[in-house]
Amino acid sequence: MNVHADLSFITLVTQASIVVQAVLVLLVFLSFWSWWQIFLKMFQLRRASRDTDIFEDEFWKGGDLADLYQRRSQSRTGSGMEHIFSAGFREFAKHRKQGSPSVVTMDSARRAMRAAYQREIDALEGHLAGLATVGSVSPYIGLFGTVWGIMNAFRGLANVSQATLANVAPGIAEALIATAIGLFAAIPAVVAYNRYTHDVDRLAVRYESFIEEFSNILQRQG
Repeated sequence: MNVHADLSFITLVTQASIVVQAVLVLLVFLSFWSWWQIFLKMFQLRRASRDTDIFEDEFWKGGDLADLYQRRSQSRTGSGMEHIFSAGFREFAKHRKQGSPSVVTMDSARRAMRAAYQREIDALEGHLAGLATVGSVSPYIGLFGTVWGIMNAFRGLANVSQATLANVAPGIAEALIATAIGLFAAIPAVVAYNRYTHDVDRLAVRYESFIEEFSNILQRQG
């Protein structure tokens, strides 16, 4: 064990054992990855919520659904509720043109909207499981580095004739850094996961409500 008086963060990291340094590198990587996903998911959910608000305003203004479908199908922007509407109306118009029975037409349109709904929810939930994994695993990875570092610190005391706090403090301090970095990586990931899961659930409720309301409108038209 290297006994040194300098207890600065940089010195403790550079003087740590190879195992502890590997743990720190892994935790830093997980932290950067989680922050990257946190910002990407934040922008994605904000865009989905904004697009949903815009489409709902346009949809409930009334007007011809075929015209709305033509405008939205030509637009390359939009997501979520707009895709659900397009999938349902496309299937409805196709079956009505073929003269299919009303029950078959509505069942096909509803299944198309459900499939589009599932694709949108899957896209919104992408990488949320990764954030949950980082939030749950990072503290244990940090704890492993801490246990290993403390074990090395006490093993180093075997070569010291008189054990003092000055002898063991550097080793314990560098080991505890792994726990601190583990918590630094885990806490934002857990907070973001809980927040984004709530936001996805709210959008899912809005999508499901739209499917039911739009199904009633198509049924009256059919």
